[in-house]
Amino acid sequence: MSDGGPAPVTGGPTGRRVVVTGGAGFLGSHLCEALVARGERVVAVDDLSTGRRDNVGALEDHPAFELVVADVARGIPVAGPVDAVMHFASPASPPDYLARPLQTLAVGSEGTRHALALAASHGARFVLASTSEVYGDPEVHPQPETYWGHVNPVGPRSVYDEAKRFAEALTMATHRAEGVDVGIVRIFNTYGPRLRPGDGRVVSNFLVQAMEGRPLTVYGDGSQTRSLCYVDDEVAGILALLDSALTGPVNIGNPDELSVLELARAVVALTGSSSTIAYEPLPTDDPTRRRPDITLARGELGWEPVVPLEEGLRRTAAFFTAGTPRGTGGRP
Repeated sequence: MSDGGPAPVTGGPTGRRVVVTGGAGFLGSHLCEALVARGERVVAVDDLSTGRRDNVGALEDHPAFELVVADVARGIPVAGPVDAVMHFASPASPPDYLARPLQTLAVGSEGTRHALALAASHGARFVLASTSEVYGDPEVHPQPETYWGHVNPVGPRSVYDEAKRFAEALTMATHRAEGVDVGIVRIFNTYGPRLRPGDGRVVSNFLVQAMEGRPLTVYGDGSQTRSLCYVDDEVAGILALLDSALTGPVNIGNPDELSVLELARAVVALTGSSSTIAYEPLPTDDPTRRRPDITLARGELGWEPVVPLEEGLRRTAAFFTAGTPRGTGGRP
């Protein structure tokens, strides 16, 4: 999968018809592109509140792609056959979900309900995009899928954490009560082209600050850790789950752990920037460690990430260098 557009589908669309909610967002758009490239027909549903039309601009004239602008919390207006539903709609970066707390809870609850109902009515496979945030500030490290998490249910981040936890519960209840074929992916920090420069995620923040020669903002002392997965690897893992019979939840992320301060220094070195480090207070409920145990993904899906951090950062920096408009795009 490249950022230059989808591969052509020989002979027109012949594969399954897949509905991707949040399909104009950061991760959703890469997922749509990969699905079209392998011969699927794709309907992206997005209200464009944090996603953007330009993310799927290379697909819009493709006969195997359709964009429906709609708020999935109010319904999913998709007619015709549906073979799979992939529910990826939700604000994902902290500034986005903190600015849209009620909308985030609505898309995790009613949006998930509508997406499950669509899958159930067509006998389609349903894949839920959940998150490592369900583990909260984990007391178990690395985090296996069997860990129940350590989440503050009333803190400011709870609008995202609890929306995803509820979405998982609703997905499993529907699976057990109605027999819907479901898969749950817990997505860890993902980065790559189409991240919004100002979306508040650590990789985009650091790269843009470094390229502009501004101080890199590190919260706390920078010792908190993250595990960063390049978007092509993330999409490959998600598609492996879609194609499997695995229910999960399954962690899809990179188990290589590094501190935020180490990442900041790596970005400065990569960009050749003269930027310094600026330390700010740690946000409320910011997790101190985050690293996936991917034993299940390796064993059941035959998946593990392959793109090294330096290469992924280089590709992402090239995207920003190409002149992406500030403050646009991005949803997981």
